[in-house]
Amino acid sequence: MKTVLIANRGEIACRVIRSCQALGLRTVAVHSDPDAQSRHVEIADQRVSLGGSSAAESYLRADAVLEAARSSGADAIHPGYGFLSENEAFAAAVEAAGLVWVGPSPASIADMGDKERARLLARAAGVPVLPGSSRFRPGEFNGLVPAALEIGFPLLVKAAAGGGGIGMRRVDRPEDLQAAVEATQGMAARAFGDGTIYLERYIERARHVEVQVFGFGDGRAIHVHERDCSIQRRFQKIIEESPAPGLSPDTLRAMYDSAVALCRQERYRGAGTVEFVLDADTHEFFFLEMNTRIQVEHPVSEMITGLDLVGMQLQLASGQVPQAREQDDVHARGHAIECRLYAERPAKGFLPSTGLVTRFDLPLTDDTLRIDSGVRAGDRISHFYDPMIAKFIAHGANRECAIARLIDAIDAVRIEGIETNLGFLRRTLDHPAFRNGQVSTGFVDLYKPDLIA
Repeated sequence: MKTVLIANRGEIACRVIRSCQALGLRTVAVHSDPDAQSRHVEIADQRVSLGGSSAAESYLRADAVLEAARSSGADAIHPGYGFLSENEAFAAAVEAAGLVWVGPSPASIADMGDKERARLLARAAGVPVLPGSSRFRPGEFNGLVPAALEIGFPLLVKAAAGGGGIGMRRVDRPEDLQAAVEATQGMAARAFGDGTIYLERYIERARHVEVQVFGFGDGRAIHVHERDCSIQRRFQKIIEESPAPGLSPDTLRAMYDSAVALCRQERYRGAGTVEFVLDADTHEFFFLEMNTRIQVEHPVSEMITGLDLVGMQLQLASGQVPQAREQDDVHARGHAIECRLYAERPAKGFLPSTGLVTRFDLPLTDDTLRIDSGVRAGDRISHFYDPMIAKFIAHGANRECAIARLIDAIDAVRIEGIETNLGFLRRTLDHPAFRNGQVSTGFVDLYKPDLIA
């Protein structure tokens, strides 16, 4: 394995390129027309245009990405997150073309991508699972109401083929169910090419806690500790941290054991994340899904362990020995928190803010602060892609130190030309409830008057 094509854009493409460079691997960037001058294109060794503007016209075109790999001489493809990263047909096509797929097997992607099958496999591995329904394809409504009544209200309508909270909707009343299902099916079809949905019980006071895992494809697997991702807006994460505040060693150990058991049963290969919903009152936890890719928030785990998870993906795919091979190789220290800087308008329902970034000054980084970004001054934020601009990850000896470092970093940012959630992030980090570790998925709604100026 000598040349890796990164089938993605923005900060994750830049992130993968850094690990490739550290391992002496050549890199190929692909890009749409609007991304022709983007930073990930600039820092790669080679570039290939996919054409088009929207994701459907560019990054989601499996045929164009494979042709880019062939024409550039790449012998491996790293998908990053989103786009084609959890598309088993694409992974299988990459391997059929004689290329190295830097990710789990197509079978694992299929198993975990089918949310109904994933829940059955989780149960078989002894993992507690939330009550949920079977799948409903676009236009299918027979049995929908009985399934919902069996689960109980409130419930969530979720995309069966995707993750990241995209399209997810809470439903409180039977009369609102069909409209929510139709809306989620439509959004899922646009985002993932599959509009299939399912229903799942909603926990009123919930926390979102996930376990970073790494499998070796032979039945062995390790965990890289947990991340609390409870601070969300519109079911999408905005602040993540590790260790998860206020959880007992027994609860964490049970979550680690569950996540690793599922990976071992699946003979999982590479980096992945097992996501749980945790009842904030009882600390009972239930399997939500497994993301068969690197996560947006993976730097949190890297900051507390010193591991390079993307590097480990590349090492395993190329037949090398990964940086961590046994559970005893993973050592956590201190506390890390990540926040996501978005081009958006918090006061207007977090609607995206598009336009030219005329100024973007960032603080200096060191061993206590990491900034991952694919945006510079002079770049344009378009409506074609996710509006995330950067990720700030701070590390400290304890949670208080990490919060203070992250607030200092936010205060040092100067960005002009677009609106962002910088003020919202700062007020969240400095809120008494957050500082006290009183986090839940309802945090933003509960304290919205305090967080949005």
